[in-house]
Amino acid sequence: MTQHVSLLRSRRLGLHGLRRFLASASCAASLSLCLAGCATWQAPGDFNDTALRARAVTAARQDVYVSAAVLSAEDSRRLFGADVGRLGVQSVWVEVRNQTPERLWLLRPGTDPDYFSPLEVAWSLHSPLAGATNARIDDQFDMLGFQNPILPGETRAGVLFVNPERRTRLFNLDLLQTRQLIPFSLFLPVPDDAGDSSPETISFRYSDAESTDHKDLSTLGASLERLPCCASDRRGTAPGDPLNAVLVGEFADIGAALVRRSYRRDTQPADASQQVFGREPDVVLRKMALGSTSSTWIRLWLAPIRFEGRPVFVVQVGRPLGGRFAPPGAANAVLHADVDEARNVLIQDMMYSGGLAKLGFLTGVGPASPTQSRVGFNGPSFYTDGLRAVLFFAVRPLSLSDVEFLDWVPAVGMHRSTEGDESYDDRGSWQR
Repeated sequence: MTQHVSLLRSRRLGLHGLRRFLASASCAASLSLCLAGCATWQAPGDFNDTALRARAVTAARQDVYVSAAVLSAEDSRRLFGADVGRLGVQSVWVEVRNQTPERLWLLRPGTDPDYFSPLEVAWSLHSPLAGATNARIDDQFDMLGFQNPILPGETRAGVLFVNPERRTRLFNLDLLQTRQLIPFSLFLPVPDDAGDSSPETISFRYSDAESTDHKDLSTLGASLERLPCCASDRRGTAPGDPLNAVLVGEFADIGAALVRRSYRRDTQPADASQQVFGREPDVVLRKMALGSTSSTWIRLWLAPIRFEGRPVFVVQVGRPLGGRFAPPGAANAVLHADVDEARNVLIQDMMYSGGLAKLGFLTGVGPASPTQSRVGFNGPSFYTDGLRAVLFFAVRPLSLSDVEFLDWVPAVGMHRSTEGDESYDDRGSWQR
């Protein structure tokens, strides 16, 4: 019996010893990897920015001159000692020359409301037990990050760290003086993108013969009301999601307003199934929420219509069923039935964007009640007051008091439905 107990104890001690050995070996391996990782970072040498400046996009306004370019992976390694793009961060080099008599301040949230600070990015490259190396990494990123202010007569350059965009980046640059904002919107090619890095953001174009240019609001309104009520399937035989908004203006001004409210280009497989004018959306943007889920999507199609020479986009605005609680990355997000709520949130977002000049409502979608909802070809049903919001954009900044409301179809009021004496109001509620 005593020998049996001793044998068990020896086996247990042997197992414990083996576990301690494996744990020690694991810690030693991890420490070796950490120290090896620390040793791999080296402070970059001098950076020749000739090639970077050659492909930079430039613009000038009110005696302010700006240049900007998205860094390539090689640029990032030569500037920061690491490819920052692998962290899910896009680095943009910016230079501002201030020829005004006042100092300027670059407003980072205007470029990306969810921008990254230089030390935030630097921290992601830190290694344990490498205090001296980590401090050098911090110094490198802090030195190269864009610094405010830009004094009169000064030229200042630095890097902004933002969320990545594919192919072409619509880059907002908002420079604040004492009493005014000097805005820029630049289309920057993304150098390492596998796709076309052309600065063109919308590949589809209509010829002059294919597009009608309206010169007054009444003929424009009539033309917009004749647009299809909804997208369709690929064969053009079954209705899809409702086309509940129209955006009028230069794409740079529309895009700038959307960027300022955290909308980013993000096309999912399900978007291609919704077709208008015989093609899938020209641009798809999503407003990202907590947990990288999408709270609102907008699908845009360039229409064969212009207004005073400016493009017109027909739009489908929706939310996924479950909203921010929907599983992230769902391949076939289901449309939430209350499409008016998504439309109205977009309107309010654009009011705060500083780019909305006019707002009006037209018929064209057709009303549908919650009890007699309409069903799209891919399954989800929706209900709506039947109105289509029309938003006109201009160069920012505009204030809420600058927004002009067009007297087309009243946005507030009761809209008769097919449900007897029930009617649907613009707030998305039903009243008797």
